[in-house]
Amino acid sequence: MIATRESFGKALAELKNEKIVVLDADLDTSTKTDLFKEKHPDRFIEVGIAEADMIGTAAGLATCGKIPFAATFAAFATGRCYDQIRTSIAYPNLNVKICGTHAGVTVGEDGATHQMLEDINLMRGMPNMTVISPSDDVQTKKLVSKIAEYQGPVYLRLSRQKTPILYEKDVDFEIGKAVQIGNGQDGTIFATGVTVAESIKAQEKLLEEGIDVRVIDIHTIKPIDEEMIIKCAKETGILVSVEDHNIIGGMGTAIADVLTEKHPKKLIKLGIKDCFGKSGQPESLMEYFEIDSNAIEKVFKEKFQK
Repeated sequence: MIATRESFGKALAELKNEKIVVLDADLDTSTKTDLFKEKHPDRFIEVGIAEADMIGTAAGLATCGKIPFAATFAAFATGRCYDQIRTSIAYPNLNVKICGTHAGVTVGEDGATHQMLEDINLMRGMPNMTVISPSDDVQTKKLVSKIAEYQGPVYLRLSRQKTPILYEKDVDFEIGKAVQIGNGQDGTIFATGVTVAESIKAQEKLLEEGIDVRVIDIHTIKPIDEEMIIKCAKETGILVSVEDHNIIGGMGTAIADVLTEKHPKKLIKLGIKDCFGKSGQPESLMEYFEIDSNAIEKVFKEKFQK
């Protein structure tokens, strides 16, 4: 069990490219950029509690040929800095990597103000922006390396909550290409970030009930893997999306956009139902907002009983 923010910090510290510069807004021990600071203090900039300034500084560094990784909590990275990201990074299409940790209700006890549930919506609606939400330690480390080589603005969404390691170390990942887990024909669970592990739990429990579903790990939300979505819509029965994000504008909406245009089919969206979060234990909040394995299993069992 390891949080993707920890995997991010470890992977960042191991990157060999001397052009990489890391910026943080007084949260390096939480975002885990302190690991990079310890190893490369000459390429680490502590901006302080001035997130908008951090984004502007990152943009300036990118114009000089550097590869800036700017990290803070997702609520601050995308909410407090939206205008700076839009105008100073996305519009000129600069090579800046915005890293938002502590996303979703799984932040837990920090409560609604810190549980960013709109960041995917904000970032995927922005021209030139790539949006990535990894699910485990292996995937995060591989994608951090890919992001460093990728040309253009990227938003990397990371969790505070520890999640199981799902992939072997030799598995590779491609930006824009989803990962299929299983070949079930009865339905498809589209998931991202912390909900991928929950979806696999549901997949295993459903199989015991005679319901065989596949899980699709949508680690890249923009550009989304249209080919995979259409393939699953054609090959399987019930389609369900699950995410630790508002059901408006998130991964589920991105999938629905593809289905509407390319292969019309009903999609059941599980996520935070257009409300703010609450303070509580991450596991309890996932159960309360119906984005855990039990909620996913319940949807399929109800559909198959009709």
